Amino acid sequence: MTTPVDHAAAVATEASRFVATVRAADPATPVPTCPGWTLSDLVRHTGSVQRWFTVLLRQNLQEPPRSRDVELHLPPTPDGYPAWLAEAAAQAGAEFASVDPDAPMWAWGADQHARFWVRRMLFETLVHRVDADLALGLDPDIDPVLAADGVSEFLTNLPFAAGFAPGTAALRGTDRTIRFTRTDGEGDWLVRLRPDGFGLDRQAAASADASVRGTAADLLLLLYGRLDRSAGRFEVRGDDELLAHWTANSAF
Repeated sequence: MTTPVDHAAAVATEASRFVATVRAADPATPVPTCPGWTLSDLVRHTGSVQRWFTVLLRQNLQEPPRSRDVELHLPPTPDGYPAWLAEAAAQAGAEFASVDPDAPMWAWGADQHARFWVRRMLFETLVHRVDADLALGLDPDIDPVLAADGVSEFLTNLPFAAGFAPGTAALRGTDRTIRFTRTDGEGDWLVRLRPDGFGLDRQAAASADASVRGTAADLLLLLYGRLDRSAGRFEVRGDDELLAHWTANSAF
C-alpha cells in the first residue's frame, strides 16, 4: 500500500519544476539519460505527450485511438519551448478539472478509467523533469510519496506495455520472483515471472529469488533505467542474473 496522491495537482507541480529547470538552460544541452536527445527534444517530447493525453481525456475514448495526430502549436524556436510546456500543463489542468477521474475509458494499462491518463502523465512529467535535472548537473529531488506511487504505477502497468516495450515479452520464468523494497517508508513490491507472463504478486510475505532495497526515489529511477543497481545506493541480494534479465527487458 502507498499513500494516496493527488495526481492532477502533482502534474502541475512537476511541470512547473520542469519549466523552472530548463527556462534559462541551453536547449542544445545533451541529455545523457535519453541518449541522442537534447533538452529541446526532452521538452518537446514531454509537452507533446501532455497534449496528446489531454486530447484523449477530452474525447473520453472507449477504444484504442486510430491516430496519434494532435495539433502541437510548437514555437518556431526552442527558446520558446519552456513557455510552451507550461501552456501544455495548464491545458491538462483545465481538462483534469472537468473530467470525472472514475469515468470508464480506454487505456493501454491495467486501470480502464480516465484517472489512468492523469497518473501516467504525472510520471511522464516527473521522470523527464529528473532527466533535465541530471543533464544540468543538478541533484534531482523527488517527493518520496510520489516516488512510491510511481513504483506501483510502473510495476502495475508494465505487463501491458508490450506494444511499445517489446522486451517485456522476454520477462518469463518458472515462477521466479524479484522483490523491490522501500527503505524510507512503507512500500514492498513482489514481481513474479511465470511461463505465461509476469506481474505483481500481492502475496508480499513470500520469499524472493532476488531483491533490491532502496529509497522510493532510487527505486523509481532504477525501474526507469536512470540508476543502475550497482550504483551503491541499493542493497541487492539473490540471483543477479535474474536482476540483469529484468533490467535488460523492462525498458519502458
